[in-house]
Amino acid sequence: MTSSRPYLIRALYDWIVDNGLTPYLLVDVTKEGLYAPMEYADNGRLVLNISQRAVRALELGNDLIAFSGRFGGNALDVEVPVRAVMAIYARENGQGMLFNDTDDDPPPSGSDGEQSTDNQAQTSRRPNLRVVK
Repeated sequence: MTSSRPYLIRALYDWIVDNGLTPYLLVDVTKEGLYAPMEYADNGRLVLNISQRAVRALELGNDLIAFSGRFGGNALDVEVPVRAVMAIYARENGQGMLFNDTDDDPPPSGSDGEQSTDNQAQTSRRPNLRVVK
């Protein structure tokens, strides 16, 4: 099953913007694939303003969040792997969602996992219907 994190990020971004608030991302800078201004990081975390006024060409993808922003007066292209996003929230009131590292873990394997896979395979088969007159 795919991660729900990118879908929740997009939904919360829309909700925050629709309410006239400023969306912020809290990012874990230790995750691989992050391209951002590390000089603004504090204790392994980076806060990014992703409002429409602060960034250009914002893309909230399933694997990567990308945009162009200005940091210290310099334009910079930023790439944030979705798995590096720790939270998305509104600056004004702090409402949003905090993610934990286990949100993207696959379900545990074992007899229960195999059984649920078998059940999914059975339910995904074509239905057996008959015409009754």
